[in-house]
Amino acid sequence: MTEFICAQMGIDATATGHVAGQVRSCCLSIAGSDSGGNAGIQADLRAFHHFGVHGCTVLTALTAQNPFAVSDVHLVPADFVAAQLDAILNIYSIGAVKTGMLGDVKVVETVAERISKCPCTPKVIDPVMVSTSGVRLIEDNAISALAANLLPMATVITPNIPEAETLSGICIRNRRDVQEAARRLHGKYGCAVLVKGGHAAGDLADAEDVLFDGSEFATFSLPWIRNPVSTHGTGCSLSAAIAACLAIGDGLRAAVQRAKAYVHQAVAASYLVGENCGVLGW
Repeated sequence: MTEFICAQMGIDATATGHVAGQVRSCCLSIAGSDSGGNAGIQADLRAFHHFGVHGCTVLTALTAQNPFAVSDVHLVPADFVAAQLDAILNIYSIGAVKTGMLGDVKVVETVAERISKCPCTPKVIDPVMVSTSGVRLIEDNAISALAANLLPMATVITPNIPEAETLSGICIRNRRDVQEAARRLHGKYGCAVLVKGGHAAGDLADAEDVLFDGSEFATFSLPWIRNPVSTHGTGCSLSAAIAACLAIGDGLRAAVQRAKAYVHQAVAASYLVGENCGVLGW
């Protein structure tokens, strides 16, 4: 039936992946929910849809937020996080996993234990620590649990500059510091490191993202978008887009390049949905 409908619409069914009996890739987002629909799980699902993969979700937190503030956070109990993971991982063909806000030690440990059973599945770990508005999104002792249990199994981690400083112990002031932080994080955890430049200052003001894969550096830079309507959710969108590209077979460098282009376009196309309230576009 699907092939017939595609034929009527002039679409190549094989190009869409909607061929009877064919298993399509899925991406799994393990993250918090944004009630404003900008960041977190909602941003991840937009990215997955853009790259043509089915999105599965495991909610770790409920947040009351909008682009300006996070007013409340309700953490999901670890046993329910485990139940969600079991429901997904035992059934769906997961091509890549992306983690975002995890909240507390028990959730971090639960997530690490479950996804460790998928050693061949690419894992994009976004070490979310603080919201754009400055609200702490992870308990202090959970950062240690994240570093000990989750980062070592990552394919790539995607810290912004404050997160890279926290994890590496380096104060980042310039491009050389970014590279040293990435090198140090790779040495600690054995994974590729993408340091996002959106929080940069000084000679990093062009918001370059720097990838270190253990052997060489790659820099990804696109023209700065001046006075965008919104940038809320860009970090979540980037890590989710990388996961989606890995799930459909891209190598890491190609995945990062495509993901950055996706986020750049989303910022360029951002639009208002209320008075002075913007969201990322398509």
